[in-house]
Amino acid sequence: MLKVFLVEDEYVMREGIKNNIDWSSNGYEFCGEASDGELAFPMIQRLKPDIVITDIKMPFMDGLTLSRLIKKEMPWIEIIVLTGYAEFEYAKEGIKIGIAQYLTKPINGRDLLKEVDALAVKIEEKHKEQEIKEKYMREMQENFLQERGELFRYLVTGSRSIAELFDLASRLNIDLSSMWYNIVLLHVQSMNHEQNEYSGSIVEIEQEVGRLNEEYRVLMFDRTTEGKAFIIKGDSEEELLEIWQDYLERLQRIMDAYKQVRYFIGIGVPVNRLTELPASFETASHAFAHRFLTNGSNVVDSRNLRPTGFLGDDGFDIRHVNPKQLDRSKIKEFLKLGDAQETIYFVEEFFNDLGASAMESNLFRQYITMDIYFCVMEFVEDLQIPREEMDAREFNAGLVQDKEASMQYATDLMNMALELRDKKASNRYGDIVDEVMLYIEQNYADEELSLKTLASHVNFSPNHLSTVFAQQTGQTFIKYLTEYRMNKAKELLRCTGKGSSEIAAEVGYRDPHYFSYLFKKTQGMTPTQYRGGKSQDGEEEA
Repeated sequence: MLKVFLVEDEYVMREGIKNNIDWSSNGYEFCGEASDGELAFPMIQRLKPDIVITDIKMPFMDGLTLSRLIKKEMPWIEIIVLTGYAEFEYAKEGIKIGIAQYLTKPINGRDLLKEVDALAVKIEEKHKEQEIKEKYMREMQENFLQERGELFRYLVTGSRSIAELFDLASRLNIDLSSMWYNIVLLHVQSMNHEQNEYSGSIVEIEQEVGRLNEEYRVLMFDRTTEGKAFIIKGDSEEELLEIWQDYLERLQRIMDAYKQVRYFIGIGVPVNRLTELPASFETASHAFAHRFLTNGSNVVDSRNLRPTGFLGDDGFDIRHVNPKQLDRSKIKEFLKLGDAQETIYFVEEFFNDLGASAMESNLFRQYITMDIYFCVMEFVEDLQIPREEMDAREFNAGLVQDKEASMQYATDLMNMALELRDKKASNRYGDIVDEVMLYIEQNYADEELSLKTLASHVNFSPNHLSTVFAQQTGQTFIKYLTEYRMNKAKELLRCTGKGSSEIAAEVGYRDPHYFSYLFKKTQGMTPTQYRGGKSQDGEEEA
């Protein structure tokens, strides 16, 4: 029921409009009244009516001034102005303000109600349009998240110009502008093996972190299995430091409240240009690589790490080696969960943690590199992948002549193993995606069909299925489903005489208005135009 508010300084006129129209029977709630604009405005702010009927000439605050205030703060409210002054200047001013109707007094209740009814139709149409747009935005959220992930990748690789970055950020409603930046990487893992990473406490943590990010205006990006990335902004280096220290303290408090999770936070170095974000990301990645080298929850600041490389000690003393770091399980953990983009950071930090002079020894260098080789081969064999596929990188002492060569060999070797791991997983995921596509083919007419439904069908988490589907098909689930439904709709439009409403229901849209909106949004024309053989520019097809 739409709400109507009346502002009129003449008591008799106000009472007449209020009482001579049966507002309730005609589908309206008469929610309030006032004798001038000054009294009316705070009441309108509180009551938020749909329609305001106001006199134009009143003491204290006239109708036009009131209308300006309403339209500035509550632009969705429709305004009808009543006046006994028919001067054209009032009408022109009213049009500029955005007044819906400009009526001269006296006006009887029947005529006023007729104008209100016409305005109500307009309001309902606007509400319907807004509902359709909001539904579209909800359905396209998966595409939005994918584009947001692409923006982060562009930011940390430097693969797009400043203009392109700001253009994409603007389309995603992301504010990149700042004087200083820093990147923080987060990974949260459930220690309850009966739950996956997307259930229970993990979901609660994500919600709390989301609210924290809004408070500090921190930009968050989903890195799927690698966790989350945050870009913290500040107007100066000092302010940035203060913000992220306070933010980090709050973030840790959230994490520490959940005893059944393990978390790891890697912190980059501050930079004062957007184009320097790759440097901040690289340092954060070095810190983040330590999640494979340490046990339990931890926070690693890249500024506290030893510099990449090793001290130039001439002699090798085995006492300088940290025996706790000679642990194959750390390499195996990385091979199971790591990403190829992280390998170089993991290898560098793994070697750094062995000790300052260890890799200067040719004997020790060969030993540790050979150990990595056997560890990788064991991992590949556990995946039931023929060892021959790795033979191109058989260990050779000549490949580890110095520490840089040794690190490069280990990186290449591990990346080959990760490539084989991902290829094997991709083959398995291909079967899953085929099953998903078959399910869509059989159930596309069900409006309740969603990513969550399909994830449950194939026993995946929605986030995981979204990532896998996009990797295998090159498009998000919702884009694929929408295209599938639109193609079915086009087939029905061209090959049957069914109406748009019936076709909408047959392809999974109960609301024909939403179907028409989506069809035009994706095909560049209305269903009627398509059926009539129109091209996207409105011309007849040849």
